[in-house]
Amino acid sequence: MADQFTTGPIPTFDQPEPEPREECGVFGVWAPGEEVAKLTYYGLYALQHRGQEAAGISVADGHQIVVFKDLGLVSQVFDEQVLSSLRGHVAVGHCRYSTTGSTTWENAQPTFRTTATGSGLSLGHNGNLVNTAELRDRATKLGVTSRNGATTDSDIMTALLAASAADKGLEQAALEVLPTIRGAYCLVFSDESTLYAARDPHGVRPLVLGRLERGWVVASETAALDIVGASFVREVEPGELIAIDTDGLRSSRFASPEPKGCLFEYVYLARPDTTISGRSVHATRVEIGRRLADEHPVEADLVVPVPESGTPAAIGYAQGSGIPFGTALVKNAYVGRTFIQPSQTIRQLGIRLKLNPLREVIRGKRLIVVDDSVVRGNTQRALVRMLREAGALEVHVRIASPPVQWPCFYGIDFASRAELVANGLDLDGIRRSIGADSLGYVSLDALIAASEQPKTRLCAACFTGEYPIELPDDALIGKHLLEGIEKGVAGSAAPLQPAGYGAEDALRRP
Repeated sequence: MADQFTTGPIPTFDQPEPEPREECGVFGVWAPGEEVAKLTYYGLYALQHRGQEAAGISVADGHQIVVFKDLGLVSQVFDEQVLSSLRGHVAVGHCRYSTTGSTTWENAQPTFRTTATGSGLSLGHNGNLVNTAELRDRATKLGVTSRNGATTDSDIMTALLAASAADKGLEQAALEVLPTIRGAYCLVFSDESTLYAARDPHGVRPLVLGRLERGWVVASETAALDIVGASFVREVEPGELIAIDTDGLRSSRFASPEPKGCLFEYVYLARPDTTISGRSVHATRVEIGRRLADEHPVEADLVVPVPESGTPAAIGYAQGSGIPFGTALVKNAYVGRTFIQPSQTIRQLGIRLKLNPLREVIRGKRLIVVDDSVVRGNTQRALVRMLREAGALEVHVRIASPPVQWPCFYGIDFASRAELVANGLDLDGIRRSIGADSLGYVSLDALIAASEQPKTRLCAACFTGEYPIELPDDALIGKHLLEGIEKGVAGSAAPLQPAGYGAEDALRRP
């Protein structure tokens, strides 16, 4: 039997200038005798940068699965009382930023389904699928309905796994279903007693395996292993399914690996204290800055970062150029953590909600401002104006990635191609658009060299438009593809709905 506790939606705060966002972070733990809910809480805390819209944890004790999820940050969704009530030895955790489906409580994860035999399945997904419409049609033919209004590719995957697991078990079901799924996916899922992890054949998103003294951990980044005291074992391989239970760890292959790791993870998405494919993210970003200084030198008095993501590259630029590194912008660490909507007056200040200038540092200086990327250009435009108002004599902008000219369909919520400033303007046009005295992007070759990864093992589609996983027609892809699909498609899905389904409203927070 499987039970599900739910909570109600928390309002979110719209930041004035959207940035590229990763869909989510996943975390799983199998550890008898440990407080797995608390381990998962801290693991998600370490992965909070990967998604701030919703968070959830499921815990299994060998007999049932309990899921607790809500909209909001990890620290807002969970408290000591909730975590103490989640008892068991298997946990799945998730923090979400949406790339398929709207920001609703129904789309928060882990997703949950029951099989026809009553066994439960809880799943967390990082990535984005490209054959969602095809999978939806297959689910429809099986008589599987959307669960409680969910409109995500993750819910469809969970439904297909649950339907297949009814007569052959979850592990065998995964080996049969996963090869039919196309796109980017790192999955952490469980039944009542076993933890599973799987990574798509291209390994677009990172997923790592760690060892506890009395168990195992799977996480999106190595930084999450560090925070719970797990030692890094290895990456989950592309096309690999891992199962962990009382018999130990088992590894199976469901597809041949064709590695295409996301290059943008090194630029912005991953924490600087994470390691991907054996390469430190922080060291990569510092090296990008050094190469940026070689490619785009300029006479100036001070190198300053756009905090925090531009800091390592700014350090590298200062090292490479010999120009002093300094702090000219102070970031408010709590922006996005308030539920109070800004007034029109505050909204017009835009970037000042997040960053404020140190005027005594800026006044009379020629500045080199290092940022990680330019998407729409709104942030850089506001920054340049703010720095000039604070007394900067010159503002030279340097970007630690090539121009972003193409949207991502593998788990980053970029703007549409029409909104990307580099798609419609040449370099000088962008410079004039943001008001900088000069502008320089690091080259793609330099970025790849800094990552120390072979070019053939990387996805750089947002820079080149060369997508390693074939995309369907425009009408069959997009964030809101499943929005508006009628609930209750042909066939009965009652066996796939969780026990206590009808009582969910009574279990929400007032």
